Amino acid sequence: MAEIKSQCCADPISEGLIAAWDTTEGYGENGIGDTVIDVSSNQLHGDGVQRPIRAMTGYNWSGKHDDWRVAPKEYGGIAFHDDSVIDCEWDETFSWTVPTGLKSAAYAARIRIGDVEDHIPFFVRAAKPKARILYLYPTSSYLAYANEMIVHHVPVAQAIGSHPAVLTKTEADYFQDPKYGRSTYDHYADGEGVCYTSWLRPILNMRPKWRSSAIGTTWQFPRDLSATAWMEHEGYDFEIATDHDLMREGLDWLKNYSVIITGSHPEYWSEYGLNVLEEYISTGGRLMYMGGNGFYWVISYRDGEPEIMEVRKGEAGMRAWQAEPGEYYHATSAERGGIWRNRGRAPQKLTGVGFTTQGFDACHPYYRMPDSYHKSVSWIFDGVEGEKFGDHGLALGGAAGLETERYDLLLGTPPHTKLLGSSTNWSDNYPGVHEDIMFHHPGLLGTQNPAVRADMTYFTAGNNGAVFSTGSIAWTSALPSFGYQNDVARITKNILDAFSKPGELPGGAWTEDEKSWR
Repeated sequence: MAEIKSQCCADPISEGLIAAWDTTEGYGENGIGDTVIDVSSNQLHGDGVQRPIRAMTGYNWSGKHDDWRVAPKEYGGIAFHDDSVIDCEWDETFSWTVPTGLKSAAYAARIRIGDVEDHIPFFVRAAKPKARILYLYPTSSYLAYANEMIVHHVPVAQAIGSHPAVLTKTEADYFQDPKYGRSTYDHYADGEGVCYTSWLRPILNMRPKWRSSAIGTTWQFPRDLSATAWMEHEGYDFEIATDHDLMREGLDWLKNYSVIITGSHPEYWSEYGLNVLEEYISTGGRLMYMGGNGFYWVISYRDGEPEIMEVRKGEAGMRAWQAEPGEYYHATSAERGGIWRNRGRAPQKLTGVGFTTQGFDACHPYYRMPDSYHKSVSWIFDGVEGEKFGDHGLALGGAAGLETERYDLLLGTPPHTKLLGSSTNWSDNYPGVHEDIMFHHPGLLGTQNPAVRADMTYFTAGNNGAVFSTGSIAWTSALPSFGYQNDVARITKNILDAFSKPGELPGGAWTEDEKSWR
């Protein structure tokens, strides 16, 4: 490279040098773009198409540094993939103007050709916040799973799912010809993990009727519709928004709402998004975390480019692939990828619970824990009979399961958190998560591992804020059981009614009283 530079700088035309592309040029403090710099005087810069992967080690990587900002000259690698699809570059087929005053909600354009139909979802946010309740669709997580082919690309997928894949003809055809690109759970044809995903292409599994081929039930967007359907059924005045709205509008916008309700699996979060949500809670906001395995993976976007997301799977976490050594830092933001726990932000610090297991053979009920009878929180169970709740649901028969979370003081659960309920007695198809394992030994699976459980928690925050966490992806799918008349729906209603009202939360008079039991 030094020799090429000396040639081009001397007189590139007379020497016959047309261009000298230096793949180590262009790195900045906040990332690197798609332009490959021509260091000759001709300035014939190259443009990367379909997002070639930058911040990759070069032939001369020493292994001493894994942050490309420290040794940019060792990061001249670029990965090109002929099956990468970031932007289909389609022409506009039709457009629709949102009518003034249309209710904030998730909608879909229904397309019919003969007997075949499809639904293309879109989200309508309120022009000005008016409701006290906001449902936050986790669109970053939808992007991560966009067009996923886990059962096709991950050799152990059926073992993880605990049963054979349930494929539709559409899925089988797509697996053979993934012309709309892959998810961040898949691999390119050369075996490298997919670290970029975008919405500039059809996302076939972000559909209201889609079912996961890996687990045979709903996942992500169609599962989240159970929560908004329940709120519609109960007559709540609420608005919806997305992760992308939160990142664009920030804290001042979010503070218009008394309570934020998450989706069932808000797994992928940017640093800015986490900061906003954390600040919202500390300034009096109330969060209903209605899912499991949330706030887990680090993601990033380039400024002004919300449509393309980057994730790099690191040395820990339940993952379908792992970045190569030296390639854990994002090209879009210069931050280290991986799980938030390994950057000192375990989910327990934000929500009281964090990812502890996953399994897909069956879901289970919860049982009330002693904390649930304390007068500061016993109101949460008003109208609920007995010790057991959630022994029903559209997701494998229970409200606790699929991917679940646990209370853990060592990982940052606030010490005043109340453990309301827990679900145990899991099968060996529910293993403990990878990041908890220092040594492999017997006893790590569900029948013997005490960390394999689903914990439901509640804690108060400053300025009358509070956080309620279900600790389970399956919780949302239990809301519709028996025509929405069930214990999961009642608990959720008790929380939402309290969180959406101004003023003091119920039970506040007994918060400091450790004798107020039953």
